[in-house]
Amino acid sequence: MLEAMLKKSEFCPGGRMRYAVVIEQAEGNYSAYVADLPGCVATGATVTEVESEIRDVIRFHAEGLQEDGQSVPSPSSRVEYLEVAA
Repeated sequence: MLEAMLKKSEFCPGGRMRYAVVIEQAEGNYSAYVADLPGCVATGATVTEVESEIRDVIRFHAEGLQEDGQSVPSPSSRVEYLEVAA
């Protein structure tokens, strides 16, 4: 069901949704969250591990929303890097 929804999406090539994910280095591990999907958080020992975990969390969250008859929020967050004087 989720794969069909992702294939119908027009957000990036291949029909998949593209969400902005923030990855932060914590004390001894990394954490990640998705601004457009409240509650989607993950942790991992490495950046690679947390990226893998957050992908699984996004899929699980989207499947749960669909099972509950709710729509999956469309990606809408923007990520910008700004330079400021230190």
